[in-house]
Amino acid sequence: MAFNVTIKPSNHGFQMEADETILEAGLKHGFTLPYSCRDGVCGTCKGKLLQGTVNYGKHQKSTLTEAEKAAGMALFCRAQPLSDLVIECREVNVSKDIPVRTLPCRVHKLEKPAQDVMVLYLKLPANERLQFLAGQYIDILTKDGKARSFSLANAPHDDELLQLHVRNILGGAFTQHIFTQLKERDILRFKGPLGTFFLREDSGKPIVFVASGTGFAPVKSIIEHALHIGLKRPMHFYWGGRKLADLYMRDKAMEWEAHGVRFTPVLSEALPADNWQGRTGFVHQAVLDDYSDLSGYQVYTCGAPVVVEVAHRDFTTLRGLPNDEFFSDAFTFAPKA
Repeated sequence: MAFNVTIKPSNHGFQMEADETILEAGLKHGFTLPYSCRDGVCGTCKGKLLQGTVNYGKHQKSTLTEAEKAAGMALFCRAQPLSDLVIECREVNVSKDIPVRTLPCRVHKLEKPAQDVMVLYLKLPANERLQFLAGQYIDILTKDGKARSFSLANAPHDDELLQLHVRNILGGAFTQHIFTQLKERDILRFKGPLGTFFLREDSGKPIVFVASGTGFAPVKSIIEHALHIGLKRPMHFYWGGRKLADLYMRDKAMEWEAHGVRFTPVLSEALPADNWQGRTGFVHQAVLDDYSDLSGYQVYTCGAPVVVEVAHRDFTTLRGLPNDEFFSDAFTFAPKA
């Protein structure tokens, strides 16, 4: 059974089936709604139901509370229609004309900047390039038919090789494969680009970037793109890890300082051997300590879901950050499907 969906305030509309989520149906019809994890975890896709009813689907209760449901909110990555719908959300128009493609690639190089981080450099077939926006991700398609999502760490202008940063996750079958079996010249298939975590170039607001662990990857892409296009907006990058080795490309981040990007590394569990004299604690707390008012800023946050969730809550409620100026990508270490 098909249902009609109308998006406000744009008045765009599309039809969807009962077994589709609002997000996947919107994407299928060319309307890019905000999303990140697609797992009901991060809350990026949260929007309002103005008319109609939905099956809310499986999600974390802290991401969509009963009170929010009563107020008409839903997670569009999980919600399926039970009637015609009128929804309210902002659309991301800049990525609409970028086609999502499925392509083969060859493993060109493997590097380990830290014991538990592998950097993959992937080469596309001759005469192929992937058009994408800085900060977006791709889905690696495995032989068992599953997808594993990884952010692109290279900027769009530096697209000869696609760069992925992979953390070795305990119990993660695919990451174990990458660390123990994958070798140069192996062939992989991927689908992309995906995601709405990218630089909003039409704004003039200063930017705060917050990353934890390999959440550095899409931030690296965005900052390198911003520097490449000569963006003049103030930028401040906070990168959090437990120990110093978690900041596996710290030298790269320090290089950006020469181009005007402030860099604040933060460690929560520094080792004695680290001899750490810098900031300590949780990375989002360092932002709270440095900024008493974020009402005039944009914030881009990437990393573990708990980091994204807490940052969103505290930046909006304690520091006045407008909800629609918070952009996030939550790494759930699972398919974003």
